[in-house]
Amino acid sequence: MKVYGVTGWKNNGKTGLMERLVAEITARGLTVSTIKHAHHGVDVDQPGTDSYRHRAAGASEVVLASAGRVAIMQELRGAAEPPLADLLARLSPVDLVLAEGYKRERHPKIEAHRHAAGTQLIAPGDQTIRAVASDTPLDLDRPVLDLDDTAAIADFILAELDL
Repeated sequence: MKVYGVTGWKNNGKTGLMERLVAEITARGLTVSTIKHAHHGVDVDQPGTDSYRHRAAGASEVVLASAGRVAIMQELRGAAEPPLADLLARLSPVDLVLAEGYKRERHPKIEAHRHAAGTQLIAPGDQTIRAVASDTPLDLDRPVLDLDDTAAIADFILAELDL
C-alpha cells in the first residue's frame, strides 16, 4: 500500500485537509484508509457499554461488530505504542493510506500551515516533507500549495505516488 502523510503543528489545518483529501481522492475512484496519531490518551469506547466493560475486565482486544461497522480496540496495558509500519500491516489493502501526524516517520508528507497559528514550519529541517499546503505565500525549496485547493493538493500527492 502507498502511504502519504499530512503533518504540521496543532491548529494548522491537518484534520480538515485530511477530511477534504479523503473525499476528493475517493471521489476519483481510489480507495483510501487513514491513520491518525494522537499524543494524548484516547478512548473511542464509552463507559458502561458492554465492550468497555470487556476491556475494563482485562481483555487485550475487543472486537465490536455490527452490520455496518467493525471496530477493534487493543489495550496496550503498558506495552510500547506500535510503530506506524505495524499499524499499516493491520489494514486491509487500499490504494492509499493517508497518515495524519507521525512527524518523525520517514514516509513522504505534506505539511499543513496556517499563518494565524503562529508556528514555525517543520519543512525546512525535514526532507520527508515534499510540499507545504499554506494559506500564505512562503519562500521554500519545495512546492507551496494553497491550503484550500484540495484538488491541487490531491493531484500533487497522487502524482508523487504514481496513482
